[in-house]
Amino acid sequence: MSAVPDLAAPRAVAAQAPVPVAAPAAAGGSAGYRGILKATALIGGASALNIAVGLVRTKVLALLLGPAGFGLLGLYGSIVELVRSVAQLGINSSGVRQIAAAAGTGDAQRIAFTARVLRRVSLGLGLLGAGVLVAASSPVSTLTFGSAEHASSVALLGAAVFFRIVSDSQGALIQGLRRIGDFARVGFFGALLGSLASIALVALWGEAGVVPSLVAMAAGAALVSWWYARRVPLAAVALRWTEVRRESGSLLGLGLAFMASGLIMMASAYVVRLIVLRHDGLDAAGYYHAAWTLGGLYVGFVLQAMGADFYPRLVALIHDDARSNQVVNEQAQVSLLLAGPGMAATLTLASLVLSVFYSPAFGEAAETLRWVCLGMTLRVVTWPMGFIIVARGDQRLFFITELAWGLVSVGLAWALVSRYGHRGAGMAFFGSYVFHALMLYPIVRSLSGFRWSADTAASVGVFGVSVGAVFLAFQWWPVAWALAAGVLITLASTVYSLRVLLRLASPQHLPASVRRLLGALRLHTQGSP
Repeated sequence: MSAVPDLAAPRAVAAQAPVPVAAPAAAGGSAGYRGILKATALIGGASALNIAVGLVRTKVLALLLGPAGFGLLGLYGSIVELVRSVAQLGINSSGVRQIAAAAGTGDAQRIAFTARVLRRVSLGLGLLGAGVLVAASSPVSTLTFGSAEHASSVALLGAAVFFRIVSDSQGALIQGLRRIGDFARVGFFGALLGSLASIALVALWGEAGVVPSLVAMAAGAALVSWWYARRVPLAAVALRWTEVRRESGSLLGLGLAFMASGLIMMASAYVVRLIVLRHDGLDAAGYYHAAWTLGGLYVGFVLQAMGADFYPRLVALIHDDARSNQVVNEQAQVSLLLAGPGMAATLTLASLVLSVFYSPAFGEAAETLRWVCLGMTLRVVTWPMGFIIVARGDQRLFFITELAWGLVSVGLAWALVSRYGHRGAGMAFFGSYVFHALMLYPIVRSLSGFRWSADTAASVGVFGVSVGAVFLAFQWWPVAWALAAGVLITLASTVYSLRVLLRLASPQHLPASVRRLLGALRLHTQGSP
């Protein structure tokens, strides 16, 4: 069942230039792989810069506010995130799908109509979310702080909720049209502008500037996203009520499925942490949190790029099974080639990584981190398949698969933590993605006839063996031997990835200096890996 009904093309009031939409990526050949790598580099680079900006902002605010003020900032921020997640009803994600589906038709009128409906719905939801938080400010303050003393500050957070929802919808327009460069710039400059404003307000007003700083960060993101969204020329269209209602229904229908999925993931993560806390104590909960955070740090760059570019690209050609299956294979292969060596390295250097990012006291989390890395490797493989369901707009099937994964994740944690402690939570994370893969493959096979290509299956096999071998080495061998084996396997898998990526993306498109360096390393080859 498609979430997008066939709409009669809205009548144009005045002719305008068509929206410049990135054409669907050609299936096959080096062009498709180059597009994936370019998008990954843009989004991954922007994500790295955003993390750097966030770390600097956090450090400065922590110094300015002290522990109590910083804790207050965290509580207020949690209120904004929770209200935003519920109030926007998932339309930021469903909006990307609707815009991408409209762009796939090549019809400028349809694109403009969908974009304007998205804007109106987001404005309405933003005002509704802000209004509800203002009206409920007193009970929210009492629930959070034990008294109504902070009610006026909670009410002011309604402005942050409004700006966040509006910003997300404008980002959905940019992402849906696959303006990936602009999408990356929105994320970076929005974070930079918001961080500068928030630091200035806290420096000026101290703890009294905490709430204004959160509003300023949200307003900065909204301003930057508006600046780039207004550069997208949209045709003038008549918004007929019946068509607006139908398109709004599609946005909200799929949006609710996205929201429910997000809530399932958050609830599952919360329950797993609660299980660890109740069974093993606060230290064990800290070990698991550290392992889960570090295990997903590197993979997060790859997955963010997947969501930013691959999702709208797949939506545009989802009704062509052969092409959509091919781009899923391409994305899975490239993502695994990029993430695989990083996972092998994290498995090998787990103790060192924990000591560097946290402290030597977190060394006990090393084995948990290795189990999490196994799960993250499987996540890279399974996520492209899952996008087939999302791109088709099948809300019911999407919700059922997410709910099944959440139940298995919590069930495994409950069974394993009682026996293995926080390591059991890592085992449960890995087991949940084994289940995810076994569940998704037959589903997408029946939907689109999907099957792994020979090249993708080869990469899955190589990294499955590599990551598995490193993991088992630390289970069976002395640490020194396991470390040596892990380093060798990481180097070998890195060379394999580079050779395959160079073959897929045509090295002649690289700068001459890079080609000379790769030639000196004997990695610049046109042949098979």
